[in-house]
Amino acid sequence: MITTQRTARTVKKLLVNGAILLAIAFTVQAQVQTTTSTTQSGAPTTQVKVERGEIVYVSGNSVVIKAEDGTLHHFDNIPDSVTVTVDGKQLNVHQVQPGMKVERQTITTTTPKVITTVKTVSGIVWRVNPPNAVILTMENGKNQEFKIPSGQKFTIDGQVVDAFGLKKGMKVNAQKVIEQPETVVARQIKRSGTMPPPPPPQADVPILVVVVPAAPAPVEQAAAVLPKTGSYFPLFGLVGTLLIGLGLTLKTVRALSSR
Repeated sequence: MITTQRTARTVKKLLVNGAILLAIAFTVQAQVQTTTSTTQSGAPTTQVKVERGEIVYVSGNSVVIKAEDGTLHHFDNIPDSVTVTVDGKQLNVHQVQPGMKVERQTITTTTPKVITTVKTVSGIVWRVNPPNAVILTMENGKNQEFKIPSGQKFTIDGQVVDAFGLKKGMKVNAQKVIEQPETVVARQIKRSGTMPPPPPPQADVPILVVVVPAAPAPVEQAAAVLPKTGSYFPLFGLVGTLLIGLGLTLKTVRALSSR
């Protein structure tokens, strides 16, 4: 029975302490103040990269560019927001054309910076375990344990002491300063181009004129019928003359054969 009561008291005590620790943990987040600042630690450096080429193919949002060294570069799915400055106008991928000379400048600026994070904790020393930890009573009356970083200093009444100089009841103001170097890189891309030259004017080409001669007029065929003024008497005379000559010839041949 006694063991059961002790166990119940122990569990209750653990639950209470756990609740207190959770409450303190949430309270500390509000008590610790953190400030962050960024400062430039050196002069920025700038690099400029220039690339030139000629557009040899355009289809939809795809462009093929021939670089100065003769290599071909295929750029696919180019957003409509990407533009090229040509004669003061911004042309997107649907407005460029083969033969255009294009240039891209990539300006890279590198700036060294330092990000400084300062965490500030104020309270009254309730218990100290140098050099590892200290328990402070915060402004709201809650106690919270803090781990002491190696080399941490505390300011007490204007004097700076380490963990071994802390005593119960001292009002301390501790700051943790973290400096982290960072390099900020910014890139700016400028695109420009020139339209292809206009095609050369065509030379004067003589115009070949083909003259087709007119078709000759049809020849009228001679009439098969003699004109009304004609006569058959000359034909009859010619036939008669031939018959008389033939008769005389036959008579001569007979006379010779009868001798």
